[in-house]
Amino acid sequence: MARVRTGLSRAIAEPGLIGDGPTGLCANYTSVTADLQRGVDALLAAGVPLTTIFTPEHGYWGAVQAGESEGDGVDVATGLPVLDTYRSDGERLDALLRGSGVAQILVDFQDIGVRFYTYTWTLFDLLCSAARTGIRVVVLDRPNPLGGLVRTGPGLAASCSSFVGRVSIPLQHGLTLGELARWFNAVHVPEAVGGPADLEVIELAGWGRQRQDPGRAWVMPSPNMPTLDTATVFPAIGLLEGTVLSEGRGTTKPFELFGASWTDGRLAAALTERDLPGVAFREAVFRPTFSKWHGDVVHGAQLHLSDLGAFDPIATGVAVLQTVTELHPGESIWLPAHPGRPPFIDLLWGSPALREGVDRGADTDAILDDGPPTPTVPADALLYT
Repeated sequence: MARVRTGLSRAIAEPGLIGDGPTGLCANYTSVTADLQRGVDALLAAGVPLTTIFTPEHGYWGAVQAGESEGDGVDVATGLPVLDTYRSDGERLDALLRGSGVAQILVDFQDIGVRFYTYTWTLFDLLCSAARTGIRVVVLDRPNPLGGLVRTGPGLAASCSSFVGRVSIPLQHGLTLGELARWFNAVHVPEAVGGPADLEVIELAGWGRQRQDPGRAWVMPSPNMPTLDTATVFPAIGLLEGTVLSEGRGTTKPFELFGASWTDGRLAAALTERDLPGVAFREAVFRPTFSKWHGDVVHGAQLHLSDLGAFDPIATGVAVLQTVTELHPGESIWLPAHPGRPPFIDLLWGSPALREGVDRGADTDAILDDGPPTPTVPADALLYT
């Protein structure tokens, strides 16, 4: 099988693809070449006039946890200023970009193909800001590690727009960042700010929408995404972030281990009885070192992938929530809403349909059929066959 060449690799080989002028790089440590050289170093060596590094959630090095960033600073190896974009949008992001003096921004970080992963929305906010400020955006495309053949899960209601979903895309979207950028720029950015950004996508070469190449190194995209298996189950167990249940943060198996201090050995048994395709469950006891239930013993379960082709992460996530609710009817599993905002589970799912369906005891199909339907990707956004 021919090796996939990323947009970064193509830009290094042909820096003329990028253009001239002071250039920013919105990236983190996942911006690496095939031989794991840092993208920023390789671009500078190729003569790209980088002047600034912009960083998303978790910062450049990914040294901080969810909901955090490293702040502004200086990249020690290059001396370039590092500007933190996390939690900056609208006028604040516009001022940040203008103040940097860049004429264009390269975007290169590894997404994982799930709507509530925030790197997607860093890209969206940059496109909106670039449209307002006249700054060009160049996406150095990377494969979707979950592959590009499956698009599933609900869309997003406008009332549930947030930084885990600005606009309606499928929960598991099956697109690359370059394809998302084209969709956003053709439809959603003009709706948001009145017109598109000046956008260029440096496309992948040799990618046929397949899952992560086993021969390609996995650089974990965020601190709790250590393996490709973690990313594969994230659309399922990531939904538990909207509940009081531990989703395994603070363990060596995030998004595979789950439970609460009040769950018990019945959980794995009840999930096994559901005979969900492509997945098995094991009774597991763990003690998170941080995040929910940190320091407490959790008698929960571990999810094990058994048949990747049969695994349905969205239905599996719904089934986990249904099972916990059925086993523990006296427990309220949802995290409380902040004043003036929907509950976090609604933001993750994209509507109240999941929470309301689980609470009333609806079956899985009814929950999946309720709420905003899976959006259709415009044909002209797709870049790869």
